[in-house]
Amino acid sequence: MRIRWRRRFSVAATALVVVGCAGPRADLQHGVFRAQNLFRVTVPGAEWTVARATASELELRHPATRAGILANVECGAEPARQELAVLAWRLFVGLRGRDLLDNGVATLGGLPAVHAVMEAQVTGENERMRLEAYVTKDGRCVYDLVYIAPAAAFAARHDDFQRFVESFARE
Repeated sequence: MRIRWRRRFSVAATALVVVGCAGPRADLQHGVFRAQNLFRVTVPGAEWTVARATASELELRHPATRAGILANVECGAEPARQELAVLAWRLFVGLRGRDLLDNGVATLGGLPAVHAVMEAQVTGENERMRLEAYVTKDGRCVYDLVYIAPAAAFAARHDDFQRFVESFARE
C-alpha cells in the first residue's frame, strides 16, 4: 500500500494535481470534508475546487495559481510503526533537484508532526515547484497534509494552506 501511495503522489505532482483506508465513506458538506472515523478538514475558500474526495483523501486545486492541496490518510500496522521522518520523506520520492528549505517539528491535530518545505523539479514540468508537508500518526493511521504550487506562486495561497492545516482534526 505504501508503494502504491508513493507512486500516486509522484504522478499527481507530475501532473500538478496534488492528488488507504478502505471502508469509511467521505463526506463534504458546507465546506467541511469528513473522512468518516478518520479526519476532517475545512476547504479554505470558494476559489478552491474539489478535484477528488474519497474515503481516505481530499484533493483541492486552485486553477488560477496551479496550486494544489492534499489531505491523505493511510491506515494499518505497517505505516503506523514507521518513524515520522521516514513517513515524511516518502512524499518527496520521485522529485528531482530537491532543495530542502525547512525541516522541523510541529503539532497537527494535537499530535507531534514532522513539517518540511522543499523545492524540486517535477517530472514533465519546466518550472520548479515548492511543496510543504505535515505528517503525523496515531496508533492506527498516518496523516499527510501537502501543499504544492509553482515556486513563484507558492506564497499567494500559502495562507489558505495554513488555515487548512489548522482545521485538521482526527475523528
